[in-house]
Amino acid sequence: MIFFEYILQKLPKSVMGILLLLATQSNAQTIVRGVVTDATSKQPIQYVSVVFKGGRGAVTNAQGEYVLQSQNPASNQVLFSYVGYKTITKTIQVGKDQTINLALQTDPNATNSITVSTNKRAPYRNKNNPAVELIKKVIKNKSLNRIEKYDYVQYQQYEKIQLSLSNASAKITNAKLLKKYQFLFQNSDTTKIEGKSLLPIYLEEVLSQKYYRKNPEKSRTIVLGEKHVNFGEYVDNAGISSYLNRLYMDVDIYDNDIPLFTYQFLSPIAELAPSFYMYYIKDTVTNSEGKKMVQLYFTPRVTGDLLFRGNMYVTLDGNYAVQKINMYISKNANLNWVKELRINLDFEANTDGRYHLSKSTVMADAGITKAKGNGFFGERTVSYKNFVTNIVLPDTLFKGPEIEKRTTAASQLESFWQQNRHDTLTKAESKVYANIDSLEKMPSFKRTMALATLLLAGYTTLGPAEIGPVNAFYSFNPVEGFRLRFGGRTTPKLSKRLYFEGYGAYGFKDEKWKYFISSTYSINNKSIYQFPLNFVRVSYQKDTKIPGQELQFLQEDNFLLSFKRGNNDKWLYNDYFRVDYVREFANRFSYTLGFKNWRQQPAGAIVYNKMVNGIAVNIPQLTTTEFSANVRWAPKEQFYQGKVYRTPIVNKYPIFNLSVTAGVKGLLNSEYNYQKIDFNVEKRCFLSQLGYSDVVVNAGVIFGQIPYPLMNIHRANQTYAYQLNSYNLMNFLEFVSDRYAGISVDHHFNGLFFNRIPLLKKLKLRELVSVKALWGSVSANNNPNIHPELYQYPTLEGKTTTFSLNQGAYVEGSAGIGNIFKLIRVDVVKRFSYLNNPYVSPMGIRARFKFDF
Repeated sequence: MIFFEYILQKLPKSVMGILLLLATQSNAQTIVRGVVTDATSKQPIQYVSVVFKGGRGAVTNAQGEYVLQSQNPASNQVLFSYVGYKTITKTIQVGKDQTINLALQTDPNATNSITVSTNKRAPYRNKNNPAVELIKKVIKNKSLNRIEKYDYVQYQQYEKIQLSLSNASAKITNAKLLKKYQFLFQNSDTTKIEGKSLLPIYLEEVLSQKYYRKNPEKSRTIVLGEKHVNFGEYVDNAGISSYLNRLYMDVDIYDNDIPLFTYQFLSPIAELAPSFYMYYIKDTVTNSEGKKMVQLYFTPRVTGDLLFRGNMYVTLDGNYAVQKINMYISKNANLNWVKELRINLDFEANTDGRYHLSKSTVMADAGITKAKGNGFFGERTVSYKNFVTNIVLPDTLFKGPEIEKRTTAASQLESFWQQNRHDTLTKAESKVYANIDSLEKMPSFKRTMALATLLLAGYTTLGPAEIGPVNAFYSFNPVEGFRLRFGGRTTPKLSKRLYFEGYGAYGFKDEKWKYFISSTYSINNKSIYQFPLNFVRVSYQKDTKIPGQELQFLQEDNFLLSFKRGNNDKWLYNDYFRVDYVREFANRFSYTLGFKNWRQQPAGAIVYNKMVNGIAVNIPQLTTTEFSANVRWAPKEQFYQGKVYRTPIVNKYPIFNLSVTAGVKGLLNSEYNYQKIDFNVEKRCFLSQLGYSDVVVNAGVIFGQIPYPLMNIHRANQTYAYQLNSYNLMNFLEFVSDRYAGISVDHHFNGLFFNRIPLLKKLKLRELVSVKALWGSVSANNNPNIHPELYQYPTLEGKTTTFSLNQGAYVEGSAGIGNIFKLIRVDVVKRFSYLNNPYVSPMGIRARFKFDF
């Protein structure tokens, strides 16, 4: 230290001054601040990179402002750079606080050479990523850019759905069997999509006026006109419309999830989107109104997930609104049958500077394989006009149903459509209505559709009647042995008011005839096989049944259900006389009022007996008479009406069922007084990228003293098929209750885990887990051990085979793999309770066939 002090004392004063100046500057803070704007529009530019050359930097905010500071800057030069603009270098004064405002000029050469890399090897982080910071601004401002921001909104909406055959091969179009249909093949369109030849086979148009009120919130739709192709009696035309509208739903980019093809795709501007998407700032552009926008490219982090990739354009006016978006799914997405799916959304500026959706287009190309070739091309276009905001609308406008169809909507003339269509139809589209109308009248087409109906639905037409279902003509079981059945029903061709249905069956082992006859009167003079139902039915049935077996979409004597596991020896002979009134309403509320006289006789291993003075007395039959009322509400329910069953088109809305039944002793030989109440609610819960869960909750209670055959016999399944609404490892008639509560959760992960495993993701398998739990009890009043005058529980080989649930819940769970060969689901099912009951299986493998996207 003494040496350095000596040297400093000997230095000239001029050198000492320079050293002191340098020391002062090195300790001073260097601050550069200012505003960056566009040289042409004079608008501020966000996310401009401002850095000390060779050192650290900052980016501009929404107002184009920046602050750059350092104690030891790497250089006395600052670089200003942004994609699509010329980079500017400015010299600064080190150790000073200074302001530099500048205007950037666009660089055409730079914008033409921009490339975006999505190579997974390249490091990608959300932190300090300008693109992610921008998308977070978009997410934060979503509520400000939706129509719900306004107090009142009204606009006109035009929808068009088209379905076409795509690239039909010459072998098909020139086939001799199709020679009569050449007028259809001559209507192909090769101009709509480059490289595709489209043959339109379905077209639907809807023109409506939409109204929205914020407080109290209410929406109203008035349908001014609707028009769609009609394939005739063999097809549920309304069901086709519902199904296509479910596949190609309205796309709201501001929703967290976008429903398409029965699934939920995560929106690129959802709250969780930055965790599943990668974002890149690709360019800055100026729209026709002179507003500066950022072009963002987005792509999935995992290519197999149900996510989009594409480009969106975001405004830099402080609203951070999406002005345009073009996106599509990856070819590796875990989605069946769909070769290509594209969505284009265009937005227009309102008078207040915000943007509303002006046109939405969803296009999908589907086929058996994803290779180029034959398939189906679907397109849904929705356009919006006359968008008016914050003009007060009268309260009377919002009274009545949410959707109201004008009485003239379905009968509008072509002049109406020519005047009101938002877009003119293409030449090929304009011929669809006439072509399909001609097709539907051709005898050869009717014969083809009749054959298809026989193969798919099991019915064939014979004049004013239908014969079927053919899959129930033959079956077998331990009680009846080999069983033959034949039946049919009348159609509206005979009468729109009166319908008849019946069948006869014979069992070659028990040598007994079974039969069913019914007569139905349609009150609304419409088919009893079409929504909305409004009819009275009187029926009588004499047939066999397994107690506790409840089937969906299948006849009980379906041949495939003849194969069962374990002891399938618990049967009943039933005689039913029923009177039912069914009424459905347009809002999907319905009710059923019923009267039933039921005589049941035990068969197989079931024996009805009770103790009288300590002696078991056999009871040959049990007779009851019931009155019932069932109320059902399924808001916004959609379905396809088949020949026998309605196939639900599942959506996010719940379905409620409430049933009340009362048995009346003494009426038509009825032996017991009792009251039953049953409640059921089911819902599909969409969980975004985690998949979805089908949840069913039910409960019930019985009042009165009754024998076990009249209690709740819980749904069991002894087939090898996985049944959603039954307990798959429970034996028939294993459990009964006079009060119960149950829950079932069937969860689909949609490939969430398999998509991330290299060897499995190409197979596009999907993970499934489920759990079913049932709580219940038999009250002391109905316990045959306490009241021996009640029917005793069945036994087999000296072992009791029917039990209450008084020892706790029955629980079973399963883990499965779905989408095997795109059709098969296989579950390993495990039973967790009541394992000591006789003849039970603690574990099993079950399979299920399902067509799904």
